[in-house]
Amino acid sequence: MDVLVNLLSAAFYEGLAYGLVAIGVYLTFRVLAFPDLTVDGSYPLGGAVAAILIVNGVNPWLATVAALGAGLCAGLATSLLNTKLRITALLAGILMMAALYPINLMVMGGQANIGLLREITVFDQVSQFLGIDDKVTLSIIFMVILAIIILLILNWFLRTEIGLALRATGENEQMVRGLGGNTDMTTILGVSISNGLVALAGALLAQRGGGADVGMGIGMIVMGLASVIIGEAIFRPRGVTAILLAVVGGTFIYRLFIGVALRFHLVSASNLKLITAVLVIIALAIPYIQKKLRHEWVPPAARM
Repeated sequence: MDVLVNLLSAAFYEGLAYGLVAIGVYLTFRVLAFPDLTVDGSYPLGGAVAAILIVNGVNPWLATVAALGAGLCAGLATSLLNTKLRITALLAGILMMAALYPINLMVMGGQANIGLLREITVFDQVSQFLGIDDKVTLSIIFMVILAIIILLILNWFLRTEIGLALRATGENEQMVRGLGGNTDMTTILGVSISNGLVALAGALLAQRGGGADVGMGIGMIVMGLASVIIGEAIFRPRGVTAILLAVVGGTFIYRLFIGVALRFHLVSASNLKLITAVLVIIALAIPYIQKKLRHEWVPPAARM
């Protein structure tokens, strides 16, 4: 029973924390139809900015906000490459992902990792404020409150005029342009928000995990995609609110699956990303296979 409780507690916390990454991936891949690979670089960027600032005596809350801002800037750079220089979304993301690796190293002062075990983090301050010593309980309460705030803001934003224009841009960019909409601006806004959320997750998980590492973002995009696909497949959401909750729910299920697989030695830690990639490939291939079985014509996949 204790093992089950521990697995569920860890999956619940990680589902909320990594859920921010999944929501960011959902905004670009699903809402904007923008295959953004910057995620693998903006996630460690958030952790690096928060860690280096906290180590240098900056208030952890300000450090976390700065990490969010750094993620917004990373997304802004990617979207500008696409909208202003007309570099394809995929290539723009790859270029920024590659550029962010040395940038993250520079932010961290040339170190591959920065420890935070002896530093005061937002979790420590919340623990003192609430008087809760149990780290697991504290982490869950903190992430529940933060997730509710972010989901409420996003739910409101995606229903506003700007939010509707952002969603319409992903559905039919030519139509939005024809109606006089500024699709460049909505793309910039959406990609920036996406990477801001990813960097925020990186900052929080670095503080909770005791440090930031320059390689902590490897495979984040695959994890985010897996969470989005699992959430959509299981919950089949309709409407903005249901979709946002489904993405977070998909992240919880994914982290629970990973926790069970590791706990019972079904897979090794070194093979996790391979297993995740295979799951994503299978999930993406299912619609194609179903259409083939029904003898329906399937157009070639877009190459650019």
